[in-house]
Amino acid sequence: MPARTVLVVDDSALMRKMLKEMLLDAGGFEVHTARNGVDALEQIERVEPDVVTLDINMPEMDGLTCLSEIMRQRPCPVVMVSSLTEHNALVTLEALELGAVDYVPKPGGTVSLNLRDVQQELVGKITAAACARPSRAHNLGRRLRAQRERTAAAPRAPRARSAGADLIVIGSSTGGPALLSALLPQLPGSLPAAVVVAQHIPASFTAPLARRLDEVCQLRVHEVDRIIPVRPGNIYIGRGNADVLVARRTDGLVVKSVPESSDYRWHPSVDRLVASARRSCDPARLICALLTGMGDDGAAEMAAVKQAGGRTIAEAEATAVVWGMPGELVRRGGATETLPAHAIVERIVDWAG
Repeated sequence: MPARTVLVVDDSALMRKMLKEMLLDAGGFEVHTARNGVDALEQIERVEPDVVTLDINMPEMDGLTCLSEIMRQRPCPVVMVSSLTEHNALVTLEALELGAVDYVPKPGGTVSLNLRDVQQELVGKITAAACARPSRAHNLGRRLRAQRERTAAAPRAPRARSAGADLIVIGSSTGGPALLSALLPQLPGSLPAAVVVAQHIPASFTAPLARRLDEVCQLRVHEVDRIIPVRPGNIYIGRGNADVLVARRTDGLVVKSVPESSDYRWHPSVDRLVASARRSCDPARLICALLTGMGDDGAAEMAAVKQAGGRTIAEAEATAVVWGMPGELVRRGGATETLPAHAIVERIVDWAG
């Protein structure tokens, strides 16, 4: 396989040097560097990188402005690399909505001397990003609304009444924050079921993500950082660096955050969440959707839900930023339906009754 060309963009000479060395040590990369957004845009035209790593806080042109210009001029996979302050978490979420494929945290702040602690994560995410389709996340909300409006205007055949649902479980990873920010606001306030989401994400991101979604969704959105009773018309986002589970108590369902299990590779684990939902609910009243993401998290347990009489959705390859997780569900024969992103909410609402 030919070497992947990576452009590392950071205003710190030390960070550029460390990131370049980490990628060269891993092998399979040709690495170029840029000191800020202006420099990056000039070099992108010259080196045509397969992936760009982008810092947030830079002089002359910051990372968010640079990302917007990349998506407008020459869309290519971008991985944000930034410190995990609350401000940077909010900006990184905005970057993901603008079209960035993924993010890697600097464990020690803006100038992170222990950057090698995330070398494996950095290499893995850049390798995955090289195969991603970032243009599918760019202006995603606007495009999905337009597609849904066209679908709504078309004649529709009458459908049989749905069996309804008590719980909707959604799993996502790479490309997920942008898709969740586009899909969840389209769920109606009258939805007669609760929604639980496992999105692979650091803990410092989940509270800002929940607050951001709560501002734009018709349903209330909560970060699961304790035991919370499950109520219809609410969305529960699993806290990062932990797993989120559903359990049944005498007075009904609850969601809770538990320490991540070494039995599962990614966290919050979609497989572990779905397994707990299948134990706690009648599978026939369970709806599961597996969205964009690398790997196979969620595929095995969602296939088990379908086999037990539940209903499952895999995001179609045509719209997924990375078709790893939903593609694996399809390969296992575990998808009741495989749908493009703009059709997923309509099907969930239809099934939920």
